[in-house]
Amino acid sequence: MAYSANLINTSEDDKQKAEHKIAAAYIRVSTDDQMEYSPDAQLFELRKYADYHGYIIPEEYIFIDEGITGRNTKKRDEFQRMIGTAKIKPKPFDAILLWKFSRFARNRTDAVVYKSMLRKDLGINVISISEPIGDDKMSILLEAIIEAMDEFYSINLSEEVKRGMTEKARRGELQSTPSFGYTVENNLLIPHPEEAKLVREIFERFINGEGYLSIAKWLNSIGAKTHRGNLFENRTIDYIIHNPVYIGKLRWNPTGRSRRDYDNENIIISDANHEPLISDSTWNKAQDRALELKKRYPPKSKLPNELADWISGIFRCSNCGGPLVRTIKGYVRCNNYAHGKCLTSQMTKSDILRAALIKRLENDLNNKTIEINVIKRQRKKTNNPSLKLQKLLADIDKKISKLNEGFLNDLYSSDEFKKMKDNLLQEKLSCQEKIKEAEKPVQDDDEAYIESMKKALKNTIRIITSDEASIKEKHESLSSIIDSCVYSKTDNRIKLVYRMNEMG
Repeated sequence: MAYSANLINTSEDDKQKAEHKIAAAYIRVSTDDQMEYSPDAQLFELRKYADYHGYIIPEEYIFIDEGITGRNTKKRDEFQRMIGTAKIKPKPFDAILLWKFSRFARNRTDAVVYKSMLRKDLGINVISISEPIGDDKMSILLEAIIEAMDEFYSINLSEEVKRGMTEKARRGELQSTPSFGYTVENNLLIPHPEEAKLVREIFERFINGEGYLSIAKWLNSIGAKTHRGNLFENRTIDYIIHNPVYIGKLRWNPTGRSRRDYDNENIIISDANHEPLISDSTWNKAQDRALELKKRYPPKSKLPNELADWISGIFRCSNCGGPLVRTIKGYVRCNNYAHGKCLTSQMTKSDILRAALIKRLENDLNNKTIEINVIKRQRKKTNNPSLKLQKLLADIDKKISKLNEGFLNDLYSSDEFKKMKDNLLQEKLSCQEKIKEAEKPVQDDDEAYIESMKKALKNTIRIITSDEASIKEKHESLSSIIDSCVYSKTDNRIKLVYRMNEMG
């Protein structure tokens, strides 16, 4: 072993001093490194080192991340759990044993931050059993050099992997999940009989004049699903129509996902070895029609934050809950219907909805009783205090449970346990009282609050009926009092739930 020379020189006195120390074992195996030890092999070596140096590695302090890169510690759950455990007082272990420093981090920033915190703030050493270093100045320099080499290796490996994938793409080798219409055997796309038939039907329908939305609705009506188990949308059909996999080619973008930017200059399209599902003639006809549709219906030129109507985003479909959006001039319809995910269009004139909404608000203003959903009565900046408080209460219960477990495992003294538990119980009581207050219903005799609600409603009606108010002002005023507004064309009904926030 790499540390054998050090072990021979270890004195009996040093071994006696090291006895009865507790150590954690951190093991990481990534898909990048094909030559590294398996988790079992690493643990075996760590236990052997621990035994010789007088450390004990309890089962609960073995942390293993498998198939995860070392470049980013945030994506390593076991690493984060180990760091969280290390912060418990009194400290649960004296050292963290690693096979190599590269198992800890291949990012120098992470390595420095976490090692400094563990060693200086928590008194926990980080030891690489195959890269033994001491505490002198030269050892500090050596460890920094090892970290730099590990980061260089990681960056270089990433570039090599990308270069290799680019070369595979040029050779037409599969590097992604199979597209709809295919399965995979031995890294080769194989036509899926039922799906392949649907793909051919999709192209035939499209070149014969049927639109993306109509085709998506047809597929959903016969129970077809995407490979992710989702319903088909118009953009799904658009992606299928533009996917060259169906004429025996593979597309790959070395800079990332292409999404629907099919003309991206970085995209590599190569001939592959799988069986095409359609002919080149069918493909060319489909591309010609897709280009024609793109020219006929260019992307909307409206700015992202520009509102077309003051009722934009206010109404929702009674069938699916999707928003009603502007379609042809002067009309709105369900957005999910437009994407093939809802069976009810709710197509209605915007003028009719605006007038109906104003009438409903005026009727509610004049009614003595009004159905109100109090989203935020007390003056807080949260949108829904009750839900957030419930989450906070659940977190406190978890802390109490962990505290009890820690006390049973002798992690805390009786005085420490009592003090911490009293604090948590006080927090829990305070949280429960706040939840009761947040969920307290509005009483009929709460005249001041009812009056403030009426005042806000009256002010909104004044703004949305004013010729001088802008679309933005009308929309903001309406959004401030309405939590949800559901429209049903079938019975011509509007269901409102009011948002009475910060009234008065």
